[in-house]
Amino acid sequence: MSAPLAGAEFKKQLRGGATKIGLFLNSDSPTVAEQLAHSGYDWLLVDTQHGPMSGLSAMLAGIASGGAASLVRVGGYSDRAGIQQALDLGADGVLVPYINTADEARAAVSCCRYPTAGTRSVYFPQRSMNKAGLLGYAGAANDNVIVALKVETADCVKNMEAIAAVPGVDMLFLGQNDLCMSMGLYEKYKFPDMYTSPELGEATATLIAAARKHDIILGIFLFGTARVAEFADKGFRFISLGNDLHHILTQAGAYVKDVEGVSTPGAPWVRRPSAIIG
Repeated sequence: MSAPLAGAEFKKQLRGGATKIGLFLNSDSPTVAEQLAHSGYDWLLVDTQHGPMSGLSAMLAGIASGGAASLVRVGGYSDRAGIQQALDLGADGVLVPYINTADEARAAVSCCRYPTAGTRSVYFPQRSMNKAGLLGYAGAANDNVIVALKVETADCVKNMEAIAAVPGVDMLFLGQNDLCMSMGLYEKYKFPDMYTSPELGEATATLIAAARKHDIILGIFLFGTARVAEFADKGFRFISLGNDLHHILTQAGAYVKDVEGVSTPGAPWVRRPSAIIG
């Protein structure tokens, strides 16, 4: 197993053109987190926005044991306690959702960085400091922390240039589902046509241009692998293939389909009805 990368090196590789593939974690399971950290993915993100994640501490420890980079999606730019907890527990960075303005972006960055660059509180001992100690960790933390902001509203796209120009923003992460909803595309198009609509394409182009201008990493949430090459060609380097629950259900669906296919008239088997496995 390779040694975990420091956050600064992780970001350097992304800015240098390396692609980093990972998953969101929604199962609130330290066991699943640890196993996936050993599966070859570059990073795992614990999603506290869409799950209680009572096992956050154990999940981050499990990810660290497998050598993957760890991030936490927090509640928002005003979630100072959540940002502080995630970083103190050893997360390499945070994903901050629902950013609409440059001021909100500055508030998010400030929570992630120690003074005088920000307003993150320092405290010892914490898991984040176990390897390098207080001074060893805190002295390099502002360079190592990964500050990712979610691009998921029409206002965020409208203010994209100002948001991208905020010092300390490392990554702009495209959330197509919420952005389509914010732009009214679910009402305008039949699913899944909104994802290839000219409106979303224009918004994505605005994001790409701002990120390139300010040397910001581009990230995106995808379900599955079908569009990975497309977005990698557009410069997206930090790519999610879905989440742990989606992985479980996808594999379950494959097994169910296979067993239906090999069942015989003498031993027929048909799956129970399911709304989430096609």
